Amino acid sequence: MKFMGLTNPLQKESVDNYQGVLVPLANASRDPAVVAEYERRRSLEAESDGDRSKREKVEKGSGDGEEGVLRTSSALYSPYTIEGLRAEINEDVSPSGHDSAYDVKSKVINKAIQDIGMGRYNWELFVLCGFGWFADNLWLQGVALTLPSIAEEFNISQTHVRYTTMSLFIGLCLGASFWGIGSDIMGRRLAFNMTLFLAGVFGIAAGAAPTWVGACGLYAALGVGVGGNLPVDGALFLEFLPNASGRLLTFLSIWWPIGQLVASLIAWGFLGGNYSNNDGWRYFVYTMGAMTFAMFLARFLLFHLYESPKFLLSRGRQAEAVAVVHGMAYKNKTTTWLTEEILDEIGGNPVAKESALSTSEIVKRKFASFSTERIGPLFQERKLGLNTALLWFCWLTIGMGYPLFNAFLPQYLANGKGADGAAISTNETYRNYAITSVIGVPGSLIACFTVDVPYIGRKGTMAISTCLSGVFLFLFTISADANVQLAFSSIEAFFQNIMYGVLYAYTPEVFPAPVRGTGTGIASFLNRIAGLCAPIIAANIPGANPNAPVFVSGALILAAFVAMVFLPIETRGKQRL
Repeated sequence: MKFMGLTNPLQKESVDNYQGVLVPLANASRDPAVVAEYERRRSLEAESDGDRSKREKVEKGSGDGEEGVLRTSSALYSPYTIEGLRAEINEDVSPSGHDSAYDVKSKVINKAIQDIGMGRYNWELFVLCGFGWFADNLWLQGVALTLPSIAEEFNISQTHVRYTTMSLFIGLCLGASFWGIGSDIMGRRLAFNMTLFLAGVFGIAAGAAPTWVGACGLYAALGVGVGGNLPVDGALFLEFLPNASGRLLTFLSIWWPIGQLVASLIAWGFLGGNYSNNDGWRYFVYTMGAMTFAMFLARFLLFHLYESPKFLLSRGRQAEAVAVVHGMAYKNKTTTWLTEEILDEIGGNPVAKESALSTSEIVKRKFASFSTERIGPLFQERKLGLNTALLWFCWLTIGMGYPLFNAFLPQYLANGKGADGAAISTNETYRNYAITSVIGVPGSLIACFTVDVPYIGRKGTMAISTCLSGVFLFLFTISADANVQLAFSSIEAFFQNIMYGVLYAYTPEVFPAPVRGTGTGIASFLNRIAGLCAPIIAANIPGANPNAPVFVSGALILAAFVAMVFLPIETRGKQRL
């Protein structure tokens, strides 16, 4: 189980492989990050209540519960007791709507992972899950960068060739749906590896496409692989992520602009006019395909990925689920209190098979997330209902507005004029695109800090960056001068990455835990469907003005800004464990 050495990716887990990590429950202690988060939340609740006597009661500890029960009104974090752990689990399970043995045991495993805390395994997983986000934008931008060359080689018009991007989005939508459900049936580990494998294989093949239709078909096929990265990698990372470190999911988005940056730099080398026979786009696609396949090999051979404990538990493989937690503790050089006996005592089912879910039950649970019973609670309260509707609107409009500009940015930049009024060279076009990508990267980093600034928070950061993104989209069209377009596209990319980074963080935070999957799942679905429509709009907008799609993109982004202004819920300082 080495990160920089070959591993056995098919190895089954056993607690016997990880000696010395198990400690008695009575000697277990919570991870300091978890304790600090509870203390912070408890302090905020006490201050907002304004009841000094209640705060004193919190600080002294309430005597109305047994030792080991962790409540927001209790300062007793350890030692654990079975009774206290059971009470804490029951508090989490009761509002979720599911109280089967599987659900209870899943919560116990979550608590054990919480107490292990962040460590080497989590950081290695951060990098390898980041490969998925990297590949997603690498190919989204990579396909956009090949459009001018494909149009020239296959004699396709500059507007008609935009359907190439639609083929990629069809694959992305299919991949997100298939792998999102498939990972619950076949396992996270298989889906985690297969997504990059398919993207790499079909990506390399796309470089040898004999016709435009063939290129579209291969782009769609690689999209099926790439499309599974965000739902699978995000879910896998969360299942091994201590809740108190949940902000790292936001930081994971830094891989997104890095994917664009790498694509733009490679494109500058291959597509910048260095190949007179127009084969540069093929070498560019070969390179991206090989890079994607190399990331698959790193996942498959150089890193021992533990299967998701929740998946193992759902298949009745309880012993392996416990062994995975032991393995995580071993890799992080810490200890854990989790045993099968504790799972059985709290879960109430001594037979592991009784906690297993059938394939039909797994699929039913997956689709139940989108049932009216699950959507209804998102609109029960006026404030939450308004926030849900506005947030989904933001995902829809941004999902269409983003690709309307970014998926065709190389074409827009190619229309720029030099100081003498002549069209700029191909090399200048791809150089400008690379500069735009470089300037956009710091946006994701800055978003991680501004979201916690008082009086700005998530909503303020998101709204300001979205407004400026829309404004600079319109400014991009005011001049044909290539330097002016470069300046405005670069600034737009910077604020756009802030917008997306905060949006990814705010969305799961704002929904209540029992229906969080439903709220975020519908938001993601709307985003992908809108993205699928963008190339159709770009290829069929009437009028001869080449900036028409940019106007539509700017209008959609500004519409999202207006919706953000009216979002009634701010989540800064209110993250739930």
